Amino acid sequence: MKSCSLEPPTPDELDALLRLLDDETPEVRAHVTARFARCGGDISEWLSTHARTLTDAERQLLAEMLSPPRRETLTREWIVPTGGASALQEDWESFESLLRILSDFLHDGISLRQPLSDALDLLAEEAAEEGLTTASELRDFLFKESRLTGSPSNYYDPSNSDLAWCIEAGTSNPLGLCLIFILVGNRLNLEIEGVNFPGHFMCRIHEDGFPLIVDCFDQGRTHLQSTLLESPELSRLQRQLLRQSVGPGTILLRLLNNLTEALKKSGRSMDAQLIQELRATIE
Repeated sequence: MKSCSLEPPTPDELDALLRLLDDETPEVRAHVTARFARCGGDISEWLSTHARTLTDAERQLLAEMLSPPRRETLTREWIVPTGGASALQEDWESFESLLRILSDFLHDGISLRQPLSDALDLLAEEAAEEGLTTASELRDFLFKESRLTGSPSNYYDPSNSDLAWCIEAGTSNPLGLCLIFILVGNRLNLEIEGVNFPGHFMCRIHEDGFPLIVDCFDQGRTHLQSTLLESPELSRLQRQLLRQSVGPGTILLRLLNNLTEALKKSGRSMDAQLIQELRATIE
């Protein structure tokens, strides 16, 4: 087997590499892995024009081969402002950029889909075309009409931190759903706040001057904040957190914590370690 070129594979070579995916000869496997590593971690656009349908086993193997360059890209592009999470507290633009980088990292590199910002733009455009003008109307649009739903069975899936996947799949965990609500709301100049409640992230909107807590995971169900604060089941700390709003820096720390644990549960220890290292850059 000839030595590997440093140039990315051509379309013809990609076609040949796919035919070698199930070849278990060590030399061939090493060559195929090395060549796919030169693809930048994503061949979804090329695959979308390819007539061959990959088996589940081939998809898994190919995704594993495309993972190393995505880890390298994430490490290279992960740039946070000086000051870390504190500097991000009002910087939604930089926050979304980091979410996009995480989304690209978590993508399998095989499935064709919209980039995160485009997916959020499209949701906002659809909402605007519906004539929505309030946060409550956007809540109904996203959650009451089941565009987005909570997924109890996949609560700890790392994909919940890939917001582009969440929008396409129409499901996520509480934090993922709330982030989509907030980011779409930002595009429509709607006031939607994050509530960093322990174990169950939520949002806050205002209606007729009253603060409402929105549980995006429960079809966008709303609760009067004042009523929740009267619950004897809440601790003093929980009441304090329920009153507060959090910015993107705090939200990012929570998302990275969730993602680290999800990757560990999925057996992806190398990826979990990388996310821990990135988290340390914003503490």
